[in-house]
Amino acid sequence: MTPEVPATGSTPIPCTRLQPQGHEVRKFRTYGEVKHQTESELLEQVLDQRSRLSARLSRVGTVVAIASGKGGVGKSAVTTNLATTLATRGHQVGVLDADLNGPSIAQMLAVTDATLEDRKDGVVPPRGVAGIRVMSMELLQRNKDAPLRWKEPDSDTFLWQSSMEASALREFLADVDWGEADYLLIDVPPGTDKIRRLLELVPNLPVLLMVTTPSEISRSVVARSIRLVKEAGVPTVALVSNMTDYLCPDCGNRHPLFRGNGARRLAEDSGHPIWAEIPFDPRMGEDTDRGRPRTLEDPEGEVALAFGSLADRLEGLVQSGDNLEKSSGDGVMSKETNEEQGAFK
Repeated sequence: MTPEVPATGSTPIPCTRLQPQGHEVRKFRTYGEVKHQTESELLEQVLDQRSRLSARLSRVGTVVAIASGKGGVGKSAVTTNLATTLATRGHQVGVLDADLNGPSIAQMLAVTDATLEDRKDGVVPPRGVAGIRVMSMELLQRNKDAPLRWKEPDSDTFLWQSSMEASALREFLADVDWGEADYLLIDVPPGTDKIRRLLELVPNLPVLLMVTTPSEISRSVVARSIRLVKEAGVPTVALVSNMTDYLCPDCGNRHPLFRGNGARRLAEDSGHPIWAEIPFDPRMGEDTDRGRPRTLEDPEGEVALAFGSLADRLEGLVQSGDNLEKSSGDGVMSKETNEEQGAFK
């Protein structure tokens, strides 16, 4: 498995930056190394990763996936602001940026220049603002502006890239040492297929927050993703309605940013509650761009209060223990794994 960064050299996973002095570096076979191996040997490597993934997540209090049916709804901003809210309440928080092709969490939490530390027991992610542990593909790329490209065979390009992305994400989950974290937030790339892939890797996922906006387009797209999550049996699924309204600086009144209220319709139709309605604030984007989430910049503001309510719901769920199961990477061999095997035939 080798993502290729053009012009500036390749960036394998785990990256060559993860080779500190004085530590034994784990060696994982890349596509070039295993393409002539047998299916049983490849299966052995995948099962080993699953075992390590299960052990990693067993040390995490609660794993929370934050997803969206489509892009442009502010999902990553929701992830970072929820993370800082939990961290400022004294929780140990980790954030995994599962968007391998368009990572942004490292910049939002101010760790773009940090160095990863690779130890025998796993990769230790750097701490960003509020002491949050962060793992992102941004930390593995030498050239931050270069697109990520996957070395691939001459045929079955789509299948190959999908399999490689799944393998990379599995390595992220299996090899990163989050320590005794209270919460691990996974920022899932937009799209129903990305949610499905995560659910195959973490079949016992306890909590999934679906970020949407009040727009009708967002409602219809997210409805399809919620159906998938329902079929997967995730115990707790809740909605976060982002960019609901804004405060007019001229008249001092609040106005909706979108016509209608698709998020509330979605909640009624799906039976899943809205845990938070986040107001639109243009400073929110500016703050995350410079690595200072809005909840830190203005802890008493309306955005911070909305995220406080979201954190209250999550903490209340954890304290009650309702519908929570310990996350693991155990489970039946998924279609994704079968595709990986097929790619090596």
